[in-house]
Amino acid sequence: MRRILTTLLLCLILAPAVALELPRLSAVPGGIALVPLPASPQRPQVQFQNKPVLVIEREGQWLALVGIPLGSASGQAELQVSTRDGPRQTLAFAIEDKAYETQHITLTDTRRVTPSAEDLERIARERTRIQAALRHFSDDMPDSLRMALPLEGRESSPFGLRRFFNEQPRNPHSGLDIAAPEGTPIQAPAGGLVIDTGEYFFNGNTVFLDHGQGLVTMYCHLHEIHVEEGQRVQAGEILGTVGKTGRATGPHLHWGVSLNDARVDPKLFLREEQVSVQE
Repeated sequence: MRRILTTLLLCLILAPAVALELPRLSAVPGGIALVPLPASPQRPQVQFQNKPVLVIEREGQWLALVGIPLGSASGQAELQVSTRDGPRQTLAFAIEDKAYETQHITLTDTRRVTPSAEDLERIARERTRIQAALRHFSDDMPDSLRMALPLEGRESSPFGLRRFFNEQPRNPHSGLDIAAPEGTPIQAPAGGLVIDTGEYFFNGNTVFLDHGQGLVTMYCHLHEIHVEEGQRVQAGEILGTVGKTGRATGPHLHWGVSLNDARVDPKLFLREEQVSVQE
């Protein structure tokens, strides 16, 4: 019996790790590029625009999974790669162009379009906190690079829209909006650590999940928050419920995904059977 148990233990130790299924790749602004890295016995350290990048190993090859910011221009971009055994290197990869549609939204609460001086002070404070959460980088590897939808609902605003609020231009839409009745439960699409929760001027009640290696997800406009900072959640656990807090015209979830501090299209991470959100 002892010999059998020893053999099983050795098999578990020596068994190769299950490769993470990659998200869909799209080397466009708001997309994801996969860049092969030089051979190295240790995991290379990679940066893009001075932000650390997720590095994975597949079949003996190191690969950088790079989030591309929405504001990026098409053309050549560069990664900085460092290893213990060699000098720092620069690797180039191509960003393709993509045109996103335009959306015009009318808000009756004009304060959410033209904030007061007091509101602007609050917004500035909150921006620092939100940026800290979205830039968070931990050494843990994500348990999955494919996610489930946080809830079933109607896609009310896709990712990347060039938005106008009361005909005033604003930043492109950096997430996926899913409309559902107020109170609908929102599930964690993958395992992660709650790194912040709070109530924000624009985002309303919000939860941030760290999945590891610069992969962070954000859930905004919640009616209720059911988790707290420092709590580790598994895929499917309830984070809160759909609401219309903050700058919202009706109950919906704004689901954002950040990779190396670049807001990328959440649909790239969806499992194949869930790519098309109910129209």
